[in-house]
Amino acid sequence: MTGHSVLQLPVPALEDWVKARTAHYDAGFVSADPRFGHAHVTALGPFDPDPTPATLATVAAVAAATDPVAVRLAELAQFPNGIIHLVPDPDDRLRDLTARLVAAFPQWPPYGGEFGGPEDVRPHLTVDAASPDVDLASTARLLAGTVPVEVVLDRLQLAWWESGACRVLHEWCLGGG
Repeated sequence: MTGHSVLQLPVPALEDWVKARTAHYDAGFVSADPRFGHAHVTALGPFDPDPTPATLATVAAVAAATDPVAVRLAELAQFPNGIIHLVPDPDDRLRDLTARLVAAFPQWPPYGGEFGGPEDVRPHLTVDAASPDVDLASTARLLAGTVPVEVVLDRLQLAWWESGACRVLHEWCLGGG
């Protein structure tokens, strides 16, 4: 499988936990880039793997027009495909950011359009994957003492995800800070 790029909001408060869980599943996806957000909320992905300067300028403008987002991460949920995730609360500003990015880049629908349109996006932070040995209860036990956390999402990254090559391609401060 080749890599792909994603616009994501890193969550440093959960970075060590998610990075360790990533290593548990596939160490190839553990990045050597210290800025890389293993723990993140996806704003839009997949995204342009080879963005032009105009594309980057548009992303920069959207980031500058977006104030940092305060959320609480406590509730665990599971998507039908088995992805176990934390649900940001509130999520309205994250949904708005995705909608503005989709409006600017309609050729890049969220998740390739697999789960509906931008109005159907459910912001989340992936923490695990269901299997015969992993479920919501086991993941909750693993996360005990780590969540809940209250965080301020203040950066938007264009991240490249590929085994052995995960890295940050570009990064912008929200609110232009």
